[in-house]
Amino acid sequence: MPQSIFFIMGLFLYFPEDKREYIPAGLTMAIFLIFTVLAMRFIIVYNRKEVQKAKEFEEQLRKKNIID
Repeated sequence: MPQSIFFIMGLFLYFPEDKREYIPAGLTMAIFLIFTVLAMRFIIVYNRKEVQKAKEFEEQLRKKNIID
């Protein structure tokens, strides 16, 4: 690979001398991580309710002999 690609990719790397600059990024990442976990939990709970509704609906159809 040409050296220019490594130089260009190296421009995106930034390691600050003052490590306090990591604090806002860490807080932002923690907030987004918490929200993603909450969203995933919501999706799982909602999915379980929908599966139960689908099973009940299927059972109703079986009782009415609409499906085998």
